Amino acid sequence: MEVRYSPDKDGFKRMNSEELRKSFLIDSLFVKNQIPMVYSDIDRSITGSAVPSGKTLKLTASKKEMAAEYFAERREIGIINIGGKGTITVDKKNYSMNNIDALYVGRGAKNISFKSASSKNPAMFYFVSYPAHSAYPVKQIKLEDAESVKLGSLADSNARTIHKYILPGKVETCQLVMGLTILEEGSVWNTMPAHTHQRRSEVYMYFGLRKESVVFHMLGEAEETRHIVMRDKQAVLSTSWSLHSGAGTQNYSFIWAMGGENQAFDDMDWIPMTKLK
Repeated sequence: MEVRYSPDKDGFKRMNSEELRKSFLIDSLFVKNQIPMVYSDIDRSITGSAVPSGKTLKLTASKKEMAAEYFAERREIGIINIGGKGTITVDKKNYSMNNIDALYVGRGAKNISFKSASSKNPAMFYFVSYPAHSAYPVKQIKLEDAESVKLGSLADSNARTIHKYILPGKVETCQLVMGLTILEEGSVWNTMPAHTHQRRSEVYMYFGLRKESVVFHMLGEAEETRHIVMRDKQAVLSTSWSLHSGAGTQNYSFIWAMGGENQAFDDMDWIPMTKLK
């Protein structure tokens, strides 16, 4: 497990592109038959993935970083499959996971494993975990069960549908909120106008990009924005003080996951376009 420490606002301003990438970009995900993970000091999130191909992968705790006997001993997890059909087993109960199905796993689940239906088209399980103070039941959420909202327009290059999988009123959690945004063809902007939310951090994972395509992910303060060039199936950490927005060279999708003080989806501090620099 890799450990990341985030800079404060002043340190951020002095960082070059490579330093920004080392601090915020996660480009080690989706390796066959491995479970790479990044532990961040930003709300103590863990971001990882599992791509089982011909074998079953078990999610285990890193005792050095987590000081736990099993991964969900003091944590909750949100998982979304962006690959082929697979199965997640939680304490001997199997959950069949199709493409873009989601699963919430609450604190106390001792045995969690991942398996693909086909090694030729393996499942690609992406997960984000935050600390949990209470135990809530495992719940599966399919796309048709998500709370879906259409936003933006093709005229503004940001026509998109936000699918809210894990949020209050749908799935009871300690702090995790998670969902999926899909941009329509011809749209490239996400989360614009931009915002911050002082009360929680966020992790974005971009996918659905062609090999030659990129997303310019914006971060920093409104008066001094920076960017990280991102490619398919890469994730980025976002602090509570930083805006998070982006524009791609094609339409794409991204999974967002949040944890912190407030679970209300609309708890955002919007930034007027006139303030961006």
